[in-house]
Formats: sequence, C-alpha cells, structure tokens
Amino acid sequence: MALGTGPTRDDLYVPDRFEMLRDVGSGALRSIVTPVQDTLLEIDMHFSDMRAARRGALMILRGETGAGKSTFLDTLGLFRSGLITERIPASDGVAEALQEKPLSGGPRVVVLEGREALGEASTEYVEAAMHAINSFVRSDAGKETLVVWPANTDDLATLLVDKAQKIGGEALFGVGEPVTRFTGPGKSQFISIAERTVGALNEGASLAALGISETDAESLINNASTIGRFLALVRKSLIRNGARVRSLLAAEQFRLWTLVIAGNEPEGDVSALTRGGHAYADVDRLMTATNANIVADLKKNPDELGILGTVLDAKIIHVDIMTALAVARHFGESPLHEEMKMLGMSTSADSKAVSRLQAGELGLLLSGSSLGVRKVGGKAGSNTLVAFEGLAQIASKKDGLLNRAIGTGLQSVGLIDSFSTERELGTEYKYYSDLYCERPEGPIRLEMMWRKSTGRAEIANYVLSKLGKYGKAIGLLT
Repeated sequence: MALGTGPTRDDLYVPDRFEMLRDVGSGALRSIVTPVQDTLLEIDMHFSDMRAARRGALMILRGETGAGKSTFLDTLGLFRSGLITERIPASDGVAEALQEKPLSGGPRVVVLEGREALGEASTEYVEAAMHAINSFVRSDAGKETLVVWPANTDDLATLLVDKAQKIGGEALFGVGEPVTRFTGPGKSQFISIAERTVGALNEGASLAALGISETDAESLINNASTIGRFLALVRKSLIRNGARVRSLLAAEQFRLWTLVIAGNEPEGDVSALTRGGHAYADVDRLMTATNANIVADLKKNPDELGILGTVLDAKIIHVDIMTALAVARHFGESPLHEEMKMLGMSTSADSKAVSRLQAGELGLLLSGSSLGVRKVGGKAGSNTLVAFEGLAQIASKKDGLLNRAIGTGLQSVGLIDSFSTERELGTEYKYYSDLYCERPEGPIRLEMMWRKSTGRAEIANYVLSKLGKYGKAIGLLT
C-alpha cells in the first residue's frame, strides 16, 4: 500500500479460512462469528460428563473443508465463559505436546491442527497419538481438557474411532456418539455472515457498496456448500467487480475526495455520511440522506454506484473554518487577497496555517493516518464566523481563488507534489475537477464544497452528484 492512501480495493480483506482471522481481535470476531448451537450443546455435554467422571475426553469433529470447524473451535470462548482453546500444530508431535501441557485451571479444548485428512495421518501415527491422548485425559493435567481431532473425511473419522476404542474404550469418548458431525452455519446465514465479515474487516463496507446485490449474493449461495466456499466466491466477485470498473478508467486511476467547508462546521454530518477511520463515503447512507432528483437517477444502477465509490477511493472530509481562513491568509495569492480586502477581511500571514493543514482531517489522510487519532480543536468565535462569511461569499463567485490557496498550502507543507485547478477528467464526457493534486502514488481529485452553512442532505446531494458525473465520465453510469 502506498504511503497515505489508506486501504483500497486491492487491500480488500475477505478471508475464507479462520487461520487468517486470529489476529483481528475479539471485537471483530464477535461481530463476524455465528454460534453453531447444536455443536455447542455437544461441547457442553462433554464437559458435564468430564466433570462427573473426573477425567478428560476425546471428540472427533467431522466436517467438510470450509464448514467452519476452525472458526468454531477457536471462538468457543466467545460463547462459553471461561472456556479456552489451545492448539497443537501439525509440526508438533502429539505425545510430546500433551506431555508439556500444564494443569489447565479450568475447562480447556486442545485442538490437533493440520491432521484433518487421512493422507496426513498414517495408521501408525494415529495409534501413537491415541495412546498419548488416552494417557493425557486420564492425568491430572488433562482431566479438564477436551481433546478435539478435526476430520475432513469419513475414512479418517472411522480410523480414529477404531484406534481410540481399541486403546481407551468407549470411556475415551465419554457420552454420546464417537463422531460429532459438524455442518457449520446454515445457508440462510451465509449472506449475513459475509456482510458482517466484509464490514468488520473493511472499514464498515457493505456487499452492496462493493457491487454485490442481494440477488447476486443469493446466486452465489447456489454454488457454495460451505461458508468458506461462499466467502471465497464473494471475494472473487469483489475482485472481479473492481477489475471491471478499472477497465473503464482512463490511464489515470481517478480518486475522488470531497472537502466540505461550511460556516456551521458540519463535522457531525460529514461523519454520519462516512465509514471507518479513512472517511470513506458510505453510498448507502448518502442515498438515504437526501430526496434530491439525483437519488432517483442513481437508483437505476445502485450496484454500479457502490463499486464506483469504492474504486474511486471516494472520501468526504471536513475542513474547519479556522483552517480555511488561515490558509487563505497565508497561502492566498494577490487576486484572492484583493477580494478579501474589499470585504474588509484581514490578509495578514497566519503562522498557524501550516500546523492547521497538517493536523486537520485532510492532512491526516494525506499523510496516511486514520482520523481516529485526530484531536478536536476549539470552536470558532464570532469574529471568525463573520470572516468566514466573507470567504463563502468569495467562493460563491470565484471559488478557484480559494481552491488555489488550498493547493498552494498542501504543496508548501509537503502533502502533495504539485497541483492544478479546473483539471479536465480527460474522457469524452467533459467535466472538470476543482483541484487536481499530484502525489507519488497517483493523483487525487478534490471537489470543494464551500458553503456559508450546510447540512447532511445537501452534502449527500453534492457527493452523489459528483459520483454520478465521474461515473458517466468513465462510462459506468448512463
């Protein structure tokens, strides 16, 4: 990822194996993982029997590849308080690993990883492992431990049961059937799980915002027997959607950021229309925030609009009025200062312009930081509000002067390499961006929303209009 870009479509994170999710944190996992109640009850039954017998037990968990066995076992603690999961990787010997296990101090599940297929576990290997498991669950260290051996095939499950019964008898399994069948979440839950997975791992993005409609998602279910397979199909569709839009783009890979600069400081309204710490425009929220005509027009192809917003790295960024005034005074050129003087405004250089640009939302995003680390500044006083009304008045007629001052400021503090105003998109559809900023990782086009006062609906209408124009320019929207 290039410095300062934040996540892009190339950084989409849609894993289909739980091993890739272990480091995302319990908060994200809680929003993603769905409890499989039938198997949880089997786990409860095993531990009840273990407590009564004062010894541990073995569970053979039979499920298809991608059904979610690893996810289920690794997240038991989310659904059963005090229950922990430990793993013995395939590279470790079962006997040696179990011998080194200390007293658990509470209920524990030990998972034998990487041994799910028959080819990975020979008869001799299984027999040796069963001897070790049988000794361990009867020891003090293992009396509160349920050892789980996942299996992807009936052949392996049969072999495991045969060896376990010969070595430890039925007591090794405790109550119930020797093999626990794991089917994972039902197909009716696939879309919900995918939505939560994509949202939790991709700054709150939705499937629709990434170009997968409900109908598209339902059609993918027909080709997916497991949740892992479904997530893999979702990922493939997302990548294909992004490639389809990119194929329409000109040589320049457009990036569209909207700056909202208004006297009533609508930071809350901007926040309500974005998602994540990188200020991504939330198309779903934009579409419901306004009843303007643009919405009816865009609803003809909402999926394409969602893809467009993602591929364009569309952001909505609030610029506070004290920063705008400081930049106008410090970086504005003579034509702008002449306009300001005619309105009785100060044009004295403002030494705080540099720090305000760097510490503001735009500066943070350009430098690669998340808005989660931003600091809220003081509120503007009455004199500042009056002065900004002058800027808003100038912007209503000659916004190019103000846009140039912002470009000069961004270049002066090293956030961009160069800029130009009123830059054409370069497509058959004639449209000009307010500010075109050159950066090593590619240009960013800034659209400047200068207003004396604004609100959520007007911001949504403005951003949707820009997305619509860019969509038409590249031929995605009609």
